[in-house]
Amino acid sequence: MKLDAKTVAALKLGGKKDAIFFDDSLKGFGYRLRAGAGGKTLRTWIVQYRHAGCGRRYKIGPAEAFTPDEARAEAKKVLAKVWQGLDPQTARIDRQAKDKLSFRSVVEDFLAAKEREVRPRTLFQLRRYLTGPYLKAFHTMALDRVSKRDVASRVLTIARENGPAVAREVRGALSGFYSWAMQMGLAEANPIIGTKRPKTNEPRERVLDDGELVAIWKACADNDYGKIVKLLILTGCRRAEIGDMRWSEIDLERGTFTIPATRSKNHRQHVLPLMPTMREIITGVPRMASRDQLFGLRAAAGFTAWSWKESKPALDERSKVRNWTVHDIRRSVATKMADIGVQPHIIEAALNHFSGHRGGIAGVYNRSTYEREMRNALATWHDHLRTLIAGGERKVVNFQPPQAAAP
Repeated sequence: MKLDAKTVAALKLGGKKDAIFFDDSLKGFGYRLRAGAGGKTLRTWIVQYRHAGCGRRYKIGPAEAFTPDEARAEAKKVLAKVWQGLDPQTARIDRQAKDKLSFRSVVEDFLAAKEREVRPRTLFQLRRYLTGPYLKAFHTMALDRVSKRDVASRVLTIARENGPAVAREVRGALSGFYSWAMQMGLAEANPIIGTKRPKTNEPRERVLDDGELVAIWKACADNDYGKIVKLLILTGCRRAEIGDMRWSEIDLERGTFTIPATRSKNHRQHVLPLMPTMREIITGVPRMASRDQLFGLRAAAGFTAWSWKESKPALDERSKVRNWTVHDIRRSVATKMADIGVQPHIIEAALNHFSGHRGGIAGVYNRSTYEREMRNALATWHDHLRTLIAGGERKVVNFQPPQAAAP
């Protein structure tokens, strides 16, 4: 019997619940009838074969979806793989299992694994890049279906729409994710390898002059972003160190702000004295019992709205200062402190940036925090700022913490 439109239409179960009728001209190619609910007969095209001494049955599909000729063509493809020593049915089961392993579901496992290994800010950024809109096109794809071409195209689009800096960060997060997936046996390859890395921008050299610093300070609104920018000008800290500031890191009695090693870029704890203006800004922030962070939304890890229209774009419009970034403040503070006579190593201590921390005599043996010198340097800087902002006579303040100043 040859399975064609005429012969299969005449096939009946004949009182059986399940029956398979095979084609005589193509061994293994069959037509299966099964008794369904309500007296309905289910009709399916199948292929039966043996692999490694075991019988296998491969479902081509329902009779309604394939004509006899189409089903025969599919059967030939399946049997060709069998003759090559492959096992199509096992491959299909494996493929179905892999398709259930979606990119997004594995990302959640990756983030859970990284929660105890990386800093909160790093974890937040990983989640932002991997689960946010940048890689939304990958979220429902099977993990191993994301190709090198997909990655290259997406990175190119991100660079065009959001800039090369964001594209580099997304690419880096994606590469780290796939490296972890390979280690866990969830992926066989890293599709990021070999893709073009967005061009790195030249190091910025922008230093805000005194007039620009004053203009930015005076243009700061009485909101989270305005308070953060003022604290950055006062301390020279990195934006995340202030944006993620926590009440538990502030000791108003001792007059200190401590950035823990888990939040600092060089993994060194950094203790800053609270100058009067810093204290005034911090104590003016409403404190919520259910939240340790000073800034940002309740559900976020600190302040995240750096690009929001009411943040820097609005500040630029009010201040009329152009072509500057938030990180330029840190460079400007370091430069201005040097201009008013603060020694370079004290500036580095104040900014928690030790040039010798990776090696050399200074990095290995000198563990001084220069606490007294740093306090005096920041007091001098704050007095210089006060003079610039108020336009009055400069008066150097010998700042002491509350305990030391008490009679």
